[in-house]
Amino acid sequence: MNTTTSVQFTVGKLDAGMAILLTEDHHLIEFPSLLLPPGVTSGSIVNIAVNRNFDQEEAQRRDFWELQESILNEFGKYPPEAPKLRVKHITQTSVILEWEPLVLHKANLKSLDIYKNSVKLSQHVPPGINYIKLSGLELDYDYDFHINIKTTAGSFVSNKIRAKTHTLENLTGINVCFGAFSESDDGVPKKEELKEILERIGARWSEHVGPDTTHLLCNIQGGPEYAKALEGSIPIVKPEWLIASEKAGKMQAALPYYLVAQTNEN
Repeated sequence: MNTTTSVQFTVGKLDAGMAILLTEDHHLIEFPSLLLPPGVTSGSIVNIAVNRNFDQEEAQRRDFWELQESILNEFGKYPPEAPKLRVKHITQTSVILEWEPLVLHKANLKSLDIYKNSVKLSQHVPPGINYIKLSGLELDYDYDFHINIKTTAGSFVSNKIRAKTHTLENLTGINVCFGAFSESDDGVPKKEELKEILERIGARWSEHVGPDTTHLLCNIQGGPEYAKALEGSIPIVKPEWLIASEKAGKMQAALPYYLVAQTNEN
């Protein structure tokens, strides 16, 4: 349905593409001269009709809401899911937190923050990584952790977890990686003997350095795992460190057993 209103104007002035139009009751409006009929000059009388097109309004309103519905279905129907946090590994002074791959659907990740005892930490998690190692913790101490992700669809908080660091007597957090060994020397413990010790104390071992590796065990320098341990500042110790820890029944300081003696320059 269309409605039309027609108003009569007298052209007062034409200047710079605009026309000054006067109504019979002395109202003044500016009107683009490009839309006036050809030959119109000052003093000409013109009728301007204005139509309201209800059909077109309804069509545009329908298109608008269809667009809103499609945007909602595409981006708003499935919001991001809250992260699911867990403890991957724990020692006397460190905790490795791990979370399941983030489910963001159509949203984008803006930031991921780690909280320890409700205090935001400054440590940054690189994109694509789903774990973080927190070091320098107190012995035998309870900590609460959670993470908060900020996305283009809002903020989401993970479950809170409680973790207690180990005492010195708890050796189950030890996770050694075996480096290079020269087993031809007399008196040097064999790998199999060291693995038996690890089993007795409830510790773990692997052939490759990972984020939860606590010590590199070897008696000669070199090799890819040795290089990884150096890069990750992982203590590189002689097998005697493990033997001493089992004998004492508690974690021994690594420094006296370093494969390469540490100096002030080191």
